[in-house]
Amino acid sequence: MMNNENSRAMYERALTLMPGGVNSPVRSFAAVDRDPVFIQHGKGATVTDVDGNTYLDYVLSWGPMILGHADPDVIRALEKALQNGTSFGAPTEAENMLASMIVDNVSSVERIRMVNSGTEAVMTALRLARAFTGRSKIVKFSGNYHGHSDGLLVEAGSGILTQGIPGSPGVPDSVVENTITARYNDEDMIRQLFEEQGDEIAAVIAEPVAGNMGVVPMTMEFAQTLRELTEKHESLLILDEVMTGFRLAFEGAQCLYNIKPDLTCYSKVIGGGLPVGAFGGRFDIMKLMAPKGPVYQAGTLSGNPLAMTAGYHTLEKLVNNPEIYQQLDRQAMKLERGLRNLIQEYDAKATVNRVGSMISLFFTDQPVVDHESAAKSDTDLYGQFFREMMERGIYLPPSQFESWFLSVCHDDQIIDQTLDAAEDSFKTIFK
Repeated sequence: MMNNENSRAMYERALTLMPGGVNSPVRSFAAVDRDPVFIQHGKGATVTDVDGNTYLDYVLSWGPMILGHADPDVIRALEKALQNGTSFGAPTEAENMLASMIVDNVSSVERIRMVNSGTEAVMTALRLARAFTGRSKIVKFSGNYHGHSDGLLVEAGSGILTQGIPGSPGVPDSVVENTITARYNDEDMIRQLFEEQGDEIAAVIAEPVAGNMGVVPMTMEFAQTLRELTEKHESLLILDEVMTGFRLAFEGAQCLYNIKPDLTCYSKVIGGGLPVGAFGGRFDIMKLMAPKGPVYQAGTLSGNPLAMTAGYHTLEKLVNNPEIYQQLDRQAMKLERGLRNLIQEYDAKATVNRVGSMISLFFTDQPVVDHESAAKSDTDLYGQFFREMMERGIYLPPSQFESWFLSVCHDDQIIDQTLDAAEDSFKTIFK
């Protein structure tokens, strides 16, 4: 058994200071029946806790650390930027550099606005969509998580699904009355919805690859249907690429699906591990944003020079080394194949979903294609698997309904070590 004495003491102290002892619910490890570990530092594909235990990390700060922890080039750039100060509340060149990196390389983004989180990016993009179309209704999909703004906490993924909460108390019916929830990957339902209410719908927002009910990709046909219907009814298509942007490909999942959204929301990778968010898209839509237009948004720390610096140097490394995406896909495919072999060998009721460097092991023997099928997973069994893997030095997401992530530092040796731990865990669970 690993020694977690220091983590346990810190968690007990945290419980006296913060609700549930954490600043984001899934970190509490409540869904896997274990106390959380407190991380002291990370390097490459590993994190080390305050008790000195080192783990192979498949959480990667929930996705941003595509280059691994403490990438030397990003750290050097941050150290240099720190010498100039941490925040000014005024424009800096770093904002231009990151914005240019995105606008010059993502064909659907003609203008971009930096904010501080994915939640803020989505919230403002929806406000902008309503202003542009003059309509009020928004369509989202069950199990897609778009942050914790009130109007979107309806059958959401992430902690909402992990904690078994249908929505959230404190959100009045009046706030969500213009939010329509449809079934993910159900073409018939979305067609019927547009047939009945198409002239009232301001926008459809969707994760092209859902990651907060586990990894559940949109079908190619469903993606094309969304683009077709929104164009036909003059609604906007907003892709939430908070998780997938610059992770699945440099242009994100929209490149893989060959669709051009009207607006795209970003976070995670574009901050290189620092807090950031952004939304961008067509010029004729984005020009409505203040100060030139009437749609208001502001933020004290928006475009913070440290986040802009970390984001720019992360994206610079990705755009200059396009083979990184092939490497990530190759390593993730090796992990996927290994897990599938174990499922077959031990006759386990489980399945694997993967897109690029995002992967999930679901403890259900049925295909997982939407919120309903994901929710049938055996969460107790996942909790047991999580605990077994943790004891063997593998740090997985502490929820059945979250994506695993790989970084460029997850090499063959690390994948082999992970699969060895998974086999030992399967032996214990399915003996």
